[in-house]
Amino acid sequence: NVICYSEEDEEEVHKIRFLAIDTPETKHPTKGSEPYGKEASEFTCKALNDAKKITLEYEKDKNDKYDRVLAWVFVDGELLQGKLVRKGLAKVAYLYDDYKYTKKLQKLESEAKSDKINIWSDYKEDYTEYFYLFISAIVVLIICIYDKNYRKNTIRKVKKKVKKSATKEII
Repeated sequence: NVICYSEEDEEEVHKIRFLAIDTPETKHPTKGSEPYGKEASEFTCKALNDAKKITLEYEKDKNDKYDRVLAWVFVDGELLQGKLVRKGLAKVAYLYDDYKYTKKLQKLESEAKSDKINIWSDYKEDYTEYFYLFISAIVVLIICIYDKNYRKNTIRKVKKKVKKSATKEII
């Protein structure tokens, strides 16, 4: 919860959900407490409690499909989502639109992954998709090389193009 003050200086409590990030759970009904959940929660609470100024910035759609208020949260002029991501206490997630600070968050996440910070401490790049693409290309290449009919047709097409091109140059 973030405490906001209206122009009349009346205290109102609003529950704000961080836009474009996901932090590890601390009290999830089925997952329980996830690694670095407590650290993410403590970091967020300290940042908000120590802040001199908290500013909320909204995207064009202020609420999500569950009618929760989504916002960019700035603490003393710094994007709190960015701080959490860079410290490896959150990951970029729930991108349903082209949000204003998405690229910044993705860059910070990439840095946290490279530095293997907190939730990324045992992170390994997944090259499975590239591996399967590479293997598929090799298989197709092998089939093409060893398939007699394919070779004959390819050679015939190449000869035909060379002949056609040579004829044009002579004329």
